[in-house]
Amino acid sequence: MLVFLTGATGFIGSRIVTELLAAGHQVLGLTRSDAGAEALAAAGVEAYRGSLEDPDSLRAGAARADAVIHTAFDHNFANFAANCEKDRRVIEALGDVLKGSDRPLLITSGTGMGEVGNGQPAREDVFNDRHPNPRILSEKTGNVLLEAGVDVRVIRLPQVHDTVKQGLITPYIGITREKGVAAYVGDGANCWPAGHVLDVAKLYLLVLEKGQKGGRYHAVAEQGISSREIAEVVGAGLGLPVVSLKPEQAAEHFGWFAMFASLDLSASGTWTQQQLGWKPSGPGLIADLKGMDYSHPIN
Repeated sequence: MLVFLTGATGFIGSRIVTELLAAGHQVLGLTRSDAGAEALAAAGVEAYRGSLEDPDSLRAGAARADAVIHTAFDHNFANFAANCEKDRRVIEALGDVLKGSDRPLLITSGTGMGEVGNGQPAREDVFNDRHPNPRILSEKTGNVLLEAGVDVRVIRLPQVHDTVKQGLITPYIGITREKGVAAYVGDGANCWPAGHVLDVAKLYLLVLEKGQKGGRYHAVAEQGISSREIAEVVGAGLGLPVVSLKPEQAAEHFGWFAMFASLDLSASGTWTQQQLGWKPSGPGLIADLKGMDYSHPIN
């Protein structure tokens, strides 16, 4: 099938391109730059010029496709709430084109939206519409489209990693470098789930080919790694001390990152693995953090 892929040149999207092509699909890859178009052409992908700020360009791309995979997101976390609102508009635009058809729309969210509470890991069968993460708008918009008959499927991401990037841990490393200490909040027992980027890309393909309308899937290989363990590895990599902060110190130290620093985001991917036969095999988060080059800042 012809798949319209947003974020086609991105960290996850570029790996999804590889999986789609290897499975015999064609890819129409969204890009906003000449460099992106050249990279996509070199990979055997038809480049499609457009942007998240231009919903009409997205509608036209989706109209050509047999399926849409939406991974693009503006990761300027200083404007996180506004960027989540932009993602809502993008999903709405893509879904409008697919109404009245059986063409699937795969959207991206976070595992926190499946938070159960009481210290239990987030699950695929749960949608916590009171979760404080503004990214909840993505799934709320998907739910509206689902009710309108669109074949919406959700991939919820943990901290997606290799030895170059690690989701929210990448900006955490930047903050650690700036502050001169690797900090965690309280006893650092709160945990974050993780999945290697190559495993995550394989999951998108499985959800496209085997997923169900309305299904929510967790790209979780590791249920939870404690923030203290993450801080210790990052501190060792940067040669900086590791410290515990009191909860009231978090906002001043972390800035925008404080809303994430103390959250317990543990999540299960067991149901996803059972339903789709997904078998993550990549390195774990700690192994990638230990294997990265800390001598140069990562953007």
